[in-house]
Amino acid sequence: MRFFGSQQQPSERLLWSRDVRFANRIAAALPSARTLELDAGTIVVAAAGELTDQLVATTARELPADYGLAAVDATLPEADRYVVALSTAVQVSGLAERIGMAQTRQQVQTKTLDYFFSLRNNHGVHFQPIVDLATGELREYECLFRPVMPMLPQSISSIVQAAIDTERSVELDAFIVGCVLEQASAVVPPDRRGGVHFAINLTPASLLDPGFEAKRLADMIRAAGLSPHQVTLECTEQQAVADVMPLKRQVKALRRLGFGFAVDDAGAGYASFALIAALRPSLIKIDRDIVAGIARDDAKQALVEAFVSFGGRIGARLLGEGIEKRADLATLRSLGVELGQGFLLGRPAPTLAPPRPVLKRLPAPREVAAQA
Repeated sequence: MRFFGSQQQPSERLLWSRDVRFANRIAAALPSARTLELDAGTIVVAAAGELTDQLVATTARELPADYGLAAVDATLPEADRYVVALSTAVQVSGLAERIGMAQTRQQVQTKTLDYFFSLRNNHGVHFQPIVDLATGELREYECLFRPVMPMLPQSISSIVQAAIDTERSVELDAFIVGCVLEQASAVVPPDRRGGVHFAINLTPASLLDPGFEAKRLADMIRAAGLSPHQVTLECTEQQAVADVMPLKRQVKALRRLGFGFAVDDAGAGYASFALIAALRPSLIKIDRDIVAGIARDDAKQALVEAFVSFGGRIGARLLGEGIEKRADLATLRSLGVELGQGFLLGRPAPTLAPPRPVLKRLPAPREVAAQA
């Protein structure tokens, strides 16, 4: 699942160039320009509306020079914002290695995560209904975290990968769960708080980290006015699990505390039958790529039939993700898939919106099976 944050317009931009004549030519054309000469080049800072791509490109045609442009992030502390913008501009110029300012991948990821964590009040959470495919009734809401990082938009997948690579998965998951619980508490009236169920994503890398404590997570849930019995934890893998036994122990600990546990994206990537069998989740979420077009694809139908049989043997319910077509929805019902989510059933929203009543206009599952 990938969610991209929206961009905000910066108030200032920074230009870096090794050519002092080029930098001074730019500065001379800008009423608000401030310049600073360094050993490695010259910096020009000006209002974003003045220091435009068109102006810089036109000047570069008249006076060819290497340069880099970057937005100045006003949400960062003043002592940091120009240093971060300078680093970005040098990287953009392509000259970082030549002047000794190249950054390793992990250095970039660390700075990205630090920036991400500094923007706690920027990020958003949307809630998407999960629906009982037999009755059309709401079962729970999946909490979809949406990172909003001005001037440095990132997908949630890239943030998760950065946390895995820098061994900060527990820090990331604790941060996201905290944001989700804060928003959930804000949108659920106190008199309904005990009746609403939520699904929250965690990474296996976090569960495998020695710093992860199932009890501490349960305490966070209770502090938000919820019970672990109201929460399903979704495990989304971005890399193979070399040793499943530690993960299996953590899942058991979470289940003992009352949490539901789901394996996400089943049928794709690393969510294999073997991993699912080892974890014995309460919910198996069928990947959206399998759901899309399943009404016309015998192979996909056969795979879902296998998952339904498999789920029945280990006591797990099946959920179809990314349902957008009525034909696919009807086919999933006929195959015995119990739950579903997707734009057809309800779009993510910042409030707890009810699911769409599309199931009332579909034939019963047994009628679909009889027509097949």
